[in-house]
Formats: sequence, C-alpha cells, structure tokens
Amino acid sequence: MVNVKKVNLKEPLKIENITIRKDHYFPNAYVVDLPLDSEPDHVWQDIFEREWQTSMHLWDRKLFLIGDTLRLVATPEDMEEKIGWVKEVIAATNKGVEEYNRRISVTVEAKPETQRAMIEHDEIIERIRTALKRVLQA
Repeated sequence: MVNVKKVNLKEPLKIENITIRKDHYFPNAYVVDLPLDSEPDHVWQDIFEREWQTSMHLWDRKLFLIGDTLRLVATPEDMEEKIGWVKEVIAATNKGVEEYNRRISVTVEAKPETQRAMIEHDEIIERIRTALKRVLQA
C-alpha cells in the first residue's frame, strides 16, 4: 500500500526566486507563484481543491495548483492575509491526507483481497509504463 504524501510550501523559501507579475484579469492584483516541496498526487489535489473551495470568502480567493506550484492572485495589500490562508489550506489538506491514509490502511488490513487487488494494480501500472516506454521512446 502506498500512502499519499503530504505536500508543503518549499523550505527554505528563497524569496528572490519567487515569480511575481502583474495580473492581466484583475485590477491591482499580482500573480505570485509559490513553490511546493513536491508535485502532489491526484488524491492530495482532490483534498486540496475541496479544502480551498469550502473556505470562507471563496469569491475573493484566486488560487491555482500547477504542477509543483501554487499560483496565488492577490492585491499587494492582501498578500500577507492570503499567504496565511494558503498555509491554512495546505495544513487542512495534509490533515485530510492523514485521515485518508488511515482509512486506506484500515481497509487494506481488514481485507486480504484488497492486498491482492493492490498487487494486481501495481502489475497493471507496470504494464502501462512498459507500453508507454515502447510508444513514447520509439
């Protein structure tokens, strides 16, 4: 069984390496690309989307996950508040990941057939990778 990995803002964070540019759609707003310590898998992304979309003032929150980067759109005046909010969303997401991993662990321990299914799943993934290598590296 593979646990879903927690993801956080990259540390140490080199401020001078963060991309900041004017936003073309929202007046007075800037786009800030915040690097993550790794690229999240689809389960983390799903929990993250649910967490940030259920937070208060959704209409005032412009946040996008792009690979291993969180793209935040905010005004300079609101930047500190928004960064704090981003950290809260990441913490809530990682808490959701812990709960997900616990549930999966209990399910696998309770059902031996689940373990067989996971082994078969890994074998299928390996066959897909082999096919991709043949097609994409030809």
